[in-house]
Amino acid sequence: MKTKPIMSLRATVILSWAFLLVGPLFARESTDVIVMNNGDHLTGEIKGLNAGVLYVSMTYILGTSSLQWSEVAHLESKHLFLVKTEDGSVYTGALDTANTPGGRPVKIEVTETSGREVVLDSPRIVTMDVTSTRFFQRFNGSINTGIIYSKGNQSTQYSLGSQINYPRERWAAAASFNSTLSASTGATASTRNQLDLDVFRLMRWNNWFYEGLGTFLQSSEQSINGQTTFGGGVGRYLKNTNLARVSVLAGFVGQNTNYQQNIVPQNLTSGLIAANVKFFRFNKTNANVTATLLPVISQPGRVKFNMNATYYLKLTGNLSWNVSFYDNWDSQPPNGLSGSDYGSTSGLSWTFGNK
Repeated sequence: MKTKPIMSLRATVILSWAFLLVGPLFARESTDVIVMNNGDHLTGEIKGLNAGVLYVSMTYILGTSSLQWSEVAHLESKHLFLVKTEDGSVYTGALDTANTPGGRPVKIEVTETSGREVVLDSPRIVTMDVTSTRFFQRFNGSINTGIIYSKGNQSTQYSLGSQINYPRERWAAAASFNSTLSASTGATASTRNQLDLDVFRLMRWNNWFYEGLGTFLQSSEQSINGQTTFGGGVGRYLKNTNLARVSVLAGFVGQNTNYQQNIVPQNLTSGLIAANVKFFRFNKTNANVTATLLPVISQPGRVKFNMNATYYLKLTGNLSWNVSFYDNWDSQPPNGLSGSDYGSTSGLSWTFGNK
């Protein structure tokens, strides 16, 4: 009986790694041009812009270089990018720099596939993602891992986290997986596995969106064999800049939970209140906090809460150190079961794709 959670976890981990690593991106031509405010002239491949950092790879430098967006004076690329601004507008096209009088913000010119040219102030641009006719070139994501082993009591602590994103002009899809294992001699292994899926689409009004989500959870601490949550709602970006991104979401979800110990499965209908907060600091740190509150409609007075928080400290290139905290809470769990499961992990993180 004790080996089943471990075997299940191993299978899940193998599938997760396979899912993430089947799509390494094909390289593009390194012909993009970037000129910095101090006159430095760089030629390479623009990977994207996020959190005030322009990511560029060059054939003569190992890995991906990070450039401060506010220090870029000129750039041009014939490749297609999805360009998103603070007000939620999205444009697709090749990049160039329009003539800008001295002392004025740099203006980026986006030439769309229709031939229409749009000129944007560079401080207004929040993200740029490479897009392509090639399916795999649209992906980006990250992998986090950490392992602790002690010979004294044969204890092992293990964590794996992964995220993959597929951005398009007006919509995006994402999947994330988090897994933890704690095992020692003479004790039953404690496991927790969570898979999150979401599909997002911008609405006609600036910074408004609607989103569908799905969550699959297994937690031995809460005796949850499997919990499936599906739902969605309408949300809005409250802040959307190169320094911070804050969004809220409200809607409804349905949830089915299968417990251990022969407890009858539960089907619940709940309201959905969610918030996502991201903070950035150029090429150094970033933090991401996601919190979800589920007031149960079909069982008044019962409330569920889930939170995931991760802090990243960049080490070099695509490699970062991270520390994460998770919490899952139920105000009225079935009799005899734990109402909470929480913990923290730390380890290394590697990003891939357009970052």
